[in-house]
Amino acid sequence: MKRVVVTGMAGITSLGSDWQTIAGNFASNRSGIRRMDEWDRFEELNTRLAGPIDDFKVPSGWTRKQLRSMGRVSRLAVAAAQNALRDAGLLDDPSIRDGRMGVACGSSTGSTDEIKAFGNMLLNSVAEGLNANSYVRMMPHTTAANISIFFGLTGRLIPTSSACTSGSQGIGYAYEAIKFGRLPLMLAGGAEELCPTEAMVFDALYATSLKNHAPHTSPSPYDSGRDGLVIGEGGGMLVLEELEHALARGAHIYAEIVGFGSNADGQHTTRPEQATMRRAMELALEDASLAPAAIGYVNGHGTATEQGDIAETLATSSLFGPRMPISSQKSFLGHTLGACGALESWFSIEMMNSDRYVHTLNLEHIDPRCGELDYLCGEFRSMSHDYVMNNNFAFGGVNTSLIFRRWN
Repeated sequence: MKRVVVTGMAGITSLGSDWQTIAGNFASNRSGIRRMDEWDRFEELNTRLAGPIDDFKVPSGWTRKQLRSMGRVSRLAVAAAQNALRDAGLLDDPSIRDGRMGVACGSSTGSTDEIKAFGNMLLNSVAEGLNANSYVRMMPHTTAANISIFFGLTGRLIPTSSACTSGSQGIGYAYEAIKFGRLPLMLAGGAEELCPTEAMVFDALYATSLKNHAPHTSPSPYDSGRDGLVIGEGGGMLVLEELEHALARGAHIYAEIVGFGSNADGQHTTRPEQATMRRAMELALEDASLAPAAIGYVNGHGTATEQGDIAETLATSSLFGPRMPISSQKSFLGHTLGACGALESWFSIEMMNSDRYVHTLNLEHIDPRCGELDYLCGEFRSMSHDYVMNNNFAFGGVNTSLIFRRWN
């Protein structure tokens, strides 16, 4: 078995596109959530809250030819991948284009402008706005395909369009591809563009926050006063590398991936299952050959939905006991869906390396129905741990757990 390390990391969020900026906003309790006045035209949509990236611009140097196959979700993914490759010192390295590098990436869906155009064709019998690239911008694997084409990657292409686990499955499957010796380099992560249809998905389930008058007070994961989730957008990518390959080129190593677990509830499309959530974490521990006591911090999925928060924390507490520190960065950014697994993995590694862990924003009164855990509240906490776990759970009953080890 090969050892797998992280040699590049990058992301784009509503609170910044580099860790120093994002961490500064976390530390100052700045929320990336705002009222979406532009959603007022959707009278049947109850929520008006989201975490948009208002300042995203296409990086300089991108050509019109490159852009025409990319909707917003792919642009976020490719921009994050470009920054991650630059961070790893591989952006202009010929080794990424000779078959040694692949990509594992996903999103909940492709760009919705194209979906709207195809829907308009079905409803009104006109092909207005459709062209040869419309499907490419809409297709479920648009992020992975566009990353591969943009950088000339000819290794494996693994699409992971599994809603809220798209990013973490991307990292997990990329890790396994390297671990089992299929290739030495992978770009891995996920992205999501903001769309009111995604807010409506949760609105129809009575699962969105309605604190439209006070955007910065929501979402509030694990809090007894939470009233639902808030949708966000973003993109996150990691460069994963076989250890010997990384050492041979003198790469900077951020962390080692030592465990990945993924399974399915097999019960219900939207109701989380405590037992299989716990089993996903156990699978990651077994993969890493670690006991639960080795994990120092759990980055929770923490969507601020009642069923999700309770099931997740009961599963976590049953495995690790009340001593386990836990927090959720969705409290700052909203639920970035396909991007959250990648962004939260990036944050987990940065927190582990800095010995400063981000708290959960808006967590003031822990829901007594949640599992007994050490919830990080109010401010950053200084801790030193060698292993951290990042958990994500998705519609369809998809569960994932990743374990990262400090690189000494």
